Amino acid sequence: MRTRYIGPVEVSAIGLGGMPMSIEGRPDEARSIATIHAALDAGVTFIDTADAYHLYADDIGHNESLIAKALRTHGGGSDVLVATKGGHLRPGDGSWTVDGSPEHLRRACEASLTRLGVEAIGLYQFHRPDPKVPYADSIGAICDLLDEGKIRMAGISNADQEQIRLANEVLDGRLVSVQNQFSPAFRSSEPELELCHDLGIAFLPWGPLGGSGRAAKLGSRHAPFAQIAEAHGVSPQRVCLAWMSAKSSFVIPIPGCSRPESIQDSAAAAELVLDDAEIALLDAA
Repeated sequence: MRTRYIGPVEVSAIGLGGMPMSIEGRPDEARSIATIHAALDAGVTFIDTADAYHLYADDIGHNESLIAKALRTHGGGSDVLVATKGGHLRPGDGSWTVDGSPEHLRRACEASLTRLGVEAIGLYQFHRPDPKVPYADSIGAICDLLDEGKIRMAGISNADQEQIRLANEVLDGRLVSVQNQFSPAFRSSEPELELCHDLGIAFLPWGPLGGSGRAAKLGSRHAPFAQIAEAHGVSPQRVCLAWMSAKSSFVIPIPGCSRPESIQDSAAAAELVLDDAEIALLDAA
C-alpha cells in the first residue's frame, strides 16, 4: 500500500469511511467487522468515523464502538490512525442537526475517547459549522482539546476556504486535515482541495464515489470512468479513487464501505497509476 501523510503521521493512501456500517441500511455487525478486518489486511491504516454515525437516538457512537471492537479483535490495528468527529447530532428520526458549542464539543470528545478506548484521539475533526456559534469559538474548543493532549491532531470538515484559513489561524498553524465532499458528481470543493495543497494540509474527500459505492453506477453516470476502467481491467470505482489521488499528494480518499470486497477493491486504487491523458479526460468528464 502506498502511503501519504496527515500531519506528521504516515497513513495508507486510501482510507476507510465507516459511516455506511452504522446508519440507514447498515449491515449486521459480523459483516461490518469483516469489512474493517479486510481493510486492515489490505494495508489500510486510516479509518474515519464520527459520533454521529449511528441510527437510533440511544446508540450514539455506534460506529466508533464498532471500529474499536474490530481493531481489538484483529490484533494488527496498533498502527491505525482513527479519526473521529464531533459537532453533528442525529436525534433518531433520520435527521441531522448541529451543535458547535464549545461545551458540546468537549463532552463529545470525552465520550469518543471512552468509546474508542484510547487516552488521546489520533485525529479529531469539527464535523460541520454551526450557524448559531461563531466558527472561531468552535475551533477554539478543538484547540483547547489539542493543547490538553486529549487529541493528537486537529481537523475540520465541510469547510469553505475562509473557514480553513480561520481554523488554521486559531489552531496556530496546527490544522492537519480538511474533510469535504468531493466526487466526480460533486466537484465544488476543488478550490478547498487546491488551498489544502498550497498549505500542505491533507484533503480527505468524503463520498468520493458519489455516495453510491457501486462501480457499475459510477461507470454508467460518467462514461470516461468506465472507458478507462475497461482499458485497465479494473472497476470504475478504482479509477475514480486513482483520479482523485492524482490531483494532489495531500489527497487521501475515504470511501465508505460496508462489504469486504468493496474496501479490497478501493484499497487497490493506491496502486493504479493513470497517465496524463487519462487524467485530463476524467477532469473534463
